[in-house]
Amino acid sequence: MAIIKKASAHWEGDLKTGIGSISTETGVLREAPYGFKARFEGGKGTNPEELIGAAHAGCFSMAFSMILGEAGLKADAIDTNADVTLDQVDGGFAITAVKLTLKAKIPGASQQQFEELSNKAKEGCPVSKVLNAKITLDATLVN
Repeated sequence: MAIIKKASAHWEGDLKTGIGSISTETGVLREAPYGFKARFEGGKGTNPEELIGAAHAGCFSMAFSMILGEAGLKADAIDTNADVTLDQVDGGFAITAVKLTLKAKIPGASQQQFEELSNKAKEGCPVSKVLNAKITLDATLVN
């Protein structure tokens, strides 16, 4: 059973002075502005890398929760950040790395279990699988 989720983008103008908007079918993003300044110069609006980071952090957290459950564990808290690196390569740009930073409170989990299960989530998360980038994980188990 395939699940299809939809999003759209609209763009007007050239690369540097143009402006676009991004929307999702759920309406969580509705004509959210994006553009060159937001992507490369710290301007207002969102950008594709930021959205990929949010998607990756969310996907990883859900996958980790599922894997914990399969191991008979339940997290009190899972907090994940994603730092997405956009580099200039071969005359263009590419997402070359994603650093996931995890802090989780999991009653009853050993450090070894935590490391094994969080790495399993990093590898198994659908967003990790789609990205052609080096993905690292810095995980901290909170007692």
